[in-house]
Order: sequence, then C-alpha cells, then structure tokens
Amino acid sequence: MTAKVFIDGEVGTTGLQIRERLLGREDITLISLAEDRRKDAGARAEAFAQADLAILCLPDDAAIEAAAICADLPTRVIDASTAHRVNPDWVFGFAEMAAGQRDAIAKAKRVSNPGCYSTCAIALLRPLVDAGLVPAAADLSIFGISGYSGGGKAMIAEFEKGEASGAFIYATGQKHKHMPEVMAYGKLSRAPVFVPAVGQYAQGMLVQIPLFDVDAGAVHAALTAHYAGSQFISVRPLDQVQPRENPQALNNTNKLELSVLGDKGHVVVSAILDNLGKGASGAAVQNLNIMLGLDEGAGL
Repeated sequence: MTAKVFIDGEVGTTGLQIRERLLGREDITLISLAEDRRKDAGARAEAFAQADLAILCLPDDAAIEAAAICADLPTRVIDASTAHRVNPDWVFGFAEMAAGQRDAIAKAKRVSNPGCYSTCAIALLRPLVDAGLVPAAADLSIFGISGYSGGGKAMIAEFEKGEASGAFIYATGQKHKHMPEVMAYGKLSRAPVFVPAVGQYAQGMLVQIPLFDVDAGAVHAALTAHYAGSQFISVRPLDQVQPRENPQALNNTNKLELSVLGDKGHVVVSAILDNLGKGASGAAVQNLNIMLGLDEGAGL
C-alpha cells in the first residue's frame, strides 16, 4: 500500500521542493488540488481528510487554521511554518537532536519542522550544553548567512529582478523568528545575540558560534560522539581545516556538516547545510519517512 500525502501550499518554495522529492516514489501517492481550488476551504478539507499525512507549507496564520481543520481527523501533520515549533503539543522534527527524538517523531500525530537557522544552531549547541561544555546562561553570539531563497517568493523576486544586490544583514532588532526554538531545544536560558545575513546567491547556509575558554578537542569529541552513526549529519575531522568555508558546499543534499575551528580557548563551531534541504524540504521528507515507517533516506 502507498501512503497518501497532501502538501498544502505545494506551489511555494518549500512545497515545490518537497513535491519534487516525493514525485515518482512508489510508496507515496500525492494528493493535489487544481490551481483554482487551492484556496477553497472545502476542497482543502476534503484533501486533508483523504490524506494519511499532510504537510503544511503555509504562512503561520494559515498553518494554524489548517492544523485546526485537521484536529478531528486521523490525518497526521508536519508543519513547515514557525507556528508550532515551541508548542508542547507538537513534536519538534529534528530526529538527530537527542536520544529518543526519532522515536517521538515516529509516534507523533503532529510534528513541527525546524527552521534552517535553528537546525544549525541547535545541532551545534545541544550536544555541548548537554555535555556541560557550554553553560545554559552563556553569553553567546551567532552569525549566519543564507541564500536569498530563504526569504521566500518576495525576496527571490527581488534578487532575480535585480532589485536587490549584494549581501546584507537583517533582523537587527534581535527578534528573529527562529530564536524561541533555538533557546528551547538548545537548552539555553539566555538569548544569544543573533546576526543573520542574506548573500547574493540562491541557496546554502553557514552558521558560526564563537566559544571562549573551551578546549577544541573536547568540543569536537562531544559533537562526534553525539552524531556517531548519523546518516545525514557529519563532523569534520579537527585536522581538516579549510582555507575558506563555503555556505553552498552541501546544496541539493539533506546533509549537515559541523566543524570545530581554532584552538587555545578561542574556538568557532560551524555548520553548513542547504537551507532548502536539511533546513526545510529535506527535513520535512525525512520526518515524513520516519512517521510513515519508511526508509529514512528515501527521496533524499
């Protein structure tokens, strides 16, 4: 038997990428609505009812409304928006985050897909906080740069039409929407200073966090132990220092590479992924596979 999957918002950036990863799979049957019915509440409700699993690729308010439609249905839901990421009634969809997280996703009716920046930051911080190498109340700063596809259709259009050029920072008011989940699942009690930037390229992400008064070897050992055996997350050997770090190095994959740079008390931990892959649609497909009991790497 094949699982029936409905992507609500399949023509958006994330929805299109998820659809592309699911098309042609023999274990999945996609439910689609004609263009003139995609915003029809009745048609969407019918699609939700027919689906074994629905993926919400919608703005936050629309995702909340869609989740309400599914509340009394047996349909399982993955929400790719920010709306439910710190909601205790939803399981956070980062399988590699901690022991037991994959099992929780497998059993869940409702899973919230992590954000791209938060995937990187949590992947770096959670093992180090758990190991006692980074205090929960540490003074932290996070720098990240992403391709402009992370800004959605409006920002993509800005760059493709030539209305925007060059890199720039944003969210300067320290209210970035990914911070609540970084704090919750990174086990932080104090908000980091976060400086995100958009580069003049389409996709790919790099996130770096400076750490003072820590041993590079101990940090590397903690990350390596945490992700041992992981299919999608790797930790670069300490002696493989790159002269340049390329945020586009893992584009079109579901991979996340972590590295530990520096030594003698001045360390930078670094993460690279595709913001449209492991940072969005790839993670959603990975969660779908786990929830449906399929090969976790199928379509990835």
